[in-house]
Amino acid sequence: MSIETEAVLQQWLAREAEVRARMAEPGVATLDQLKAVSGIDFLLGILNGDYPVAPIGKTMDFIPVEGEPGRIVFQGTPGVQHYNPLGSVHGGYFCTLLDSAVGCAVQSMLPKGMGYTTLEIKVNLIRAMNSKTGPVRAEGKVIQVGRQVGTAEGRIVDAAGRIYAHATTTCLVFPLP
Repeated sequence: MSIETEAVLQQWLAREAEVRARMAEPGVATLDQLKAVSGIDFLLGILNGDYPVAPIGKTMDFIPVEGEPGRIVFQGTPGVQHYNPLGSVHGGYFCTLLDSAVGCAVQSMLPKGMGYTTLEIKVNLIRAMNSKTGPVRAEGKVIQVGRQVGTAEGRIVDAAGRIYAHATTTCLVFPLP
């Protein structure tokens, strides 16, 4: 491993530990909590421990580590528990990680009182992951968010910058009930 890659890896692990130290237990926010703040304020509230982290993150062992309007980053470390019968990380891990990143990127642009749901996601797996891959990050970036539709793109990379998968999504944007 190069010195540069080792430095990035150490930064990633430190950031993950910092975020995990202040995160709330997994759970589901109330509708009133969701409606009270903008999408980015809600996501930053998860990072700060003000709102519960999504239960899927516990199941798949990944968490949000960065967020700003139009850009969200999730980090996880694939392991044997994510394997398919062939001995590599199941495609569902890639898809779930990317769906979280691109969907939350769209959410980060929504005003107070608005929500979203994934209508479509297209994922391209281009490199296998296994228990030796180490931490990976899924970065979601908004392409465009309108009144009814939001689109975003994302990719999974390791600390050396190798791309494992990329995705695009289309999300339905709607007023929260």
